[in-house]
Amino acid sequence: MPITSFDFLKNLRPDRFFLLAGPCVIEDENTPLRIAETLKNLCQRLDIPLIFKGSYRKANRTRLDSFTGIGDENALKVLQKVAQDFELPVVTDIHAAEEVQMAASYVDMLQIPAFLCRQTDLLVAAAKTGKAINIKKGQFVSGEAMGFAVEKVRQSGNEKVMLTERGSMFGYQDLVVDYRNIAAMQRFEVPVVLDITHSLQQPNQGSGVTGGQPELIGLIAKAGIAAGADGLFMETHPHPEQAKSDGANMLRLDRVEDLLQRLVRIKEAL
Repeated sequence: MPITSFDFLKNLRPDRFFLLAGPCVIEDENTPLRIAETLKNLCQRLDIPLIFKGSYRKANRTRLDSFTGIGDENALKVLQKVAQDFELPVVTDIHAAEEVQMAASYVDMLQIPAFLCRQTDLLVAAAKTGKAINIKKGQFVSGEAMGFAVEKVRQSGNEKVMLTERGSMFGYQDLVVDYRNIAAMQRFEVPVVLDITHSLQQPNQGSGVTGGQPELIGLIAKAGIAAGADGLFMETHPHPEQAKSDGANMLRLDRVEDLLQRLVRIKEAL
């Protein structure tokens, strides 16, 4: 399926990629608005289609005392405000079939977390909303095997589906990006995104807090664009060290502009 079948990507230039970006989780009202304003201005200037990303709740934290959110409805209203104030499409994660309709009433795209990419009831429920669906490839799944997830969505009556590569497990505490997965998943005729921040996670740390290698975000991103990724996914925050989730692998907001400029030049060269 061509990228242009997504309404918010119809004007994507051949020398550009699209971007899914925002904070890991909605942790207050002001921070997402600040991030959205910065990203909107940057992407307008560079002619990069932007989809704002924010999880309204984190359901897969390692420890019971980890931050999960500010309340489902409160967070979804923040995402709705981002969409309205900045005229941006918005994507959020969903975790169970029962929450799909609630989330779908606030956002433009539903995201299936990597560890739930095989969850049939969740994929079917998401597909039936008619919203665009982004399925993150599980760390335990090959690119070729993601065709079954795509078919679950299509057979449920929804053609608006994309796939995201976010690395594969490499032992117990590391991930590795296999760029062959980009080509493998593009064979299903869907847009393929590379997650340039989660792919640098170092999970299952002894402290119960996930680590990361944010200094390699640029390396992963440049290789992804060169390998032909249609879009990029990244999490960003003004102060990653203060973020309440996944701060260890985020890109600082003030470093996004330089990275995007470099990536645009690579895409133009290709």
